[in-house]
Amino acid sequence: MTESKAVIPGSFDPITYGHMDIIERVAQRFDEIHICVLKNSNKEGTFTVEERMALIEASVADIPNVEVHQFNGLLVDFCDEVGAKTIIRGLRAVSDFEYELRLTSMNKKLNSDVETLYMMTSTNYSFISSSVVKEVAQYKADISEFVPEPVEKALKEKFGK
Repeated sequence: MTESKAVIPGSFDPITYGHMDIIERVAQRFDEIHICVLKNSNKEGTFTVEERMALIEASVADIPNVEVHQFNGLLVDFCDEVGAKTIIRGLRAVSDFEYELRLTSMNKKLNSDVETLYMMTSTNYSFISSSVVKEVAQYKADISEFVPEPVEKALKEKFGK
């Protein structure tokens, strides 16, 4: 049997419990999980790619089969680099699907060996997005229910306590 590997791509600016929900569930189903931190050219990041990677690494430290990477380029090229044939995309709502479908179609056209699987985030996290968490954090509200502790601390430092 071959080793199963999956890639979970995203900007993770910052990682939330919604992301963690997907990562933890995928980690139970694949031998290796490669989190691929991508720089989104359409968004100005709150955290640098290096800061995001450090926050993810701290948040997934107790999940032994997860590795965190940075990649600039095509996601299917990253999949080839790590030997993964599966991309995992988390969905919060139906509204996420249209965008994801376009990405999946392009990835499939670029590399027909790579499949994309969609996972719905658990309902208790379906309303959480990095953007909303950052906005709430700017107003000094309690975000501990939405992000791992290292992220909560980093956002407090970023926006002042």
